[in-house]
Amino acid sequence: MHQMFNFHRLLDYMIDRTNQRKTYRLLSFIRTEVYTANPVNFEYILTTNFANYGKGWFHHSVLSDFLGDSIFTMDGEQWRHQRKAASYQFSTKMLREFSIQDLFMKATLDSVCKVVLGVELDTVCGTYKQGTEFSNAFDEVSAAIMYRYFKFLWRIIRFLNIGSEVVLNKSLRVIDEFVYELIRTKIEQAQKLQDNSPVRTKTDPKYLGDISLSFILAGKDTISVTLSWFLYELCKNPHVQEKIAQEIRQTTNVEAGSTIDELAARVTEENREKMQYLNAALNETLRLHPAVPVEGKFCFSDDTWPDRYSVRKGDLVSFQPYFMGRMKRAGPRICLGKEFAYRQTAKKLECCCYERGSM
Repeated sequence: MHQMFNFHRLLDYMIDRTNQRKTYRLLSFIRTEVYTANPVNFEYILTTNFANYGKGWFHHSVLSDFLGDSIFTMDGEQWRHQRKAASYQFSTKMLREFSIQDLFMKATLDSVCKVVLGVELDTVCGTYKQGTEFSNAFDEVSAAIMYRYFKFLWRIIRFLNIGSEVVLNKSLRVIDEFVYELIRTKIEQAQKLQDNSPVRTKTDPKYLGDISLSFILAGKDTISVTLSWFLYELCKNPHVQEKIAQEIRQTTNVEAGSTIDELAARVTEENREKMQYLNAALNETLRLHPAVPVEGKFCFSDDTWPDRYSVRKGDLVSFQPYFMGRMKRAGPRICLGKEFAYRQTAKKLECCCYERGSM
């Protein structure tokens, strides 16, 4: 109930709790939740005793309408299989091949859908009606699903088909129609290529749809939110903006008055890696404004954490990168989509910073 009353300032409320105690428990009518900002617990949950913490039945029940049996809802072998597939999808080689395309002026969703689904949504210009409808529905579903974590009666609301669940169901139909039609077309194209091959590939449209949506979710909001916070911090610190613009000009050897297209032609993987100040500013943005400020798990069996805090089977467990980034001691953790996020974010930031720095 405290979270509901403080929903308009949820992260600030959690900061208040964390300042009192790094690890604490919240009670509700149907479950208990344990929150921690202690780095040793963070490592314990994600590494030392990783097998005891997963999505479990609770997160699956909340998310499965949207993400099905994907990496965000599954545990065990299915999770490992999809993570392996994701590691290939977001591999450095794949991203370098993709980065040659001119995506500087495209939205993040367009970029992610091009990588994952191989389709141009063009939501920026709105020339693709179905793509725009899919984008709007995706945002509606993401918001409605989030509210489920704070509305303990959401199952009743879904049964009655009222409130936010009405919007959710309508938007899910738009998403399913778009994704499954695209997958059906891709499967037909693949089967035509295999007509003369003795080996046939079996595909499950639902499985492919679940994976595709999870990839889009992982890459869409995370990058766009980070971009927004980065530009916000630049506005607060114009001297940083000027240093980044200067570094871009020096690294790419772009002449004064050059256009954005001329800058894009000079940006390569090699000179992007030399932009240390830009990368440092991006890392600082991620420290202060992580795209996923709170991450949740489900405890499978009773356990005791390194700080001697006891958790019980069935507890929801959440670790808090938002607060750990504001602590003097916190260890790093590598994200699976780090390279993808860095490349997509850096592309847009180079363009923005150069253009603003030239004004």
